[in-house]
Amino acid sequence: MPTYNNRTIVLHELIGLEAEVENSSDSSQIGMRGRVIDETKNTLLIETPNGTRKVIKRTSRFRFWHGAVSFVVDGKEINFRSYERLEKSMKFYRKRRP
Repeated sequence: MPTYNNRTIVLHELIGLEAEVENSSDSSQIGMRGRVIDETKNTLLIETPNGTRKVIKRTSRFRFWHGAVSFVVDGKEINFRSYERLEKSMKFYRKRRP
């Protein structure tokens, strides 16, 4: 099982994590919470109690939970395809505090 921390969250798989939209250019999505069920380069698909919702990564800020621990991530830090994230997110990884 991968070790999630404030620094490595931008490199890890997000599908399966609990997520909340903390800020977004779409005010109707702020506060939306659920489980990440899919992701594309530009969006996260979140399963909420009210159905499945698509959220634009680039214009949002998220809080992800891994167990009882949570991490805040700016959407720009994860605005990549999941298989490209390791390579392209390294600049954000280096800037994040441990």
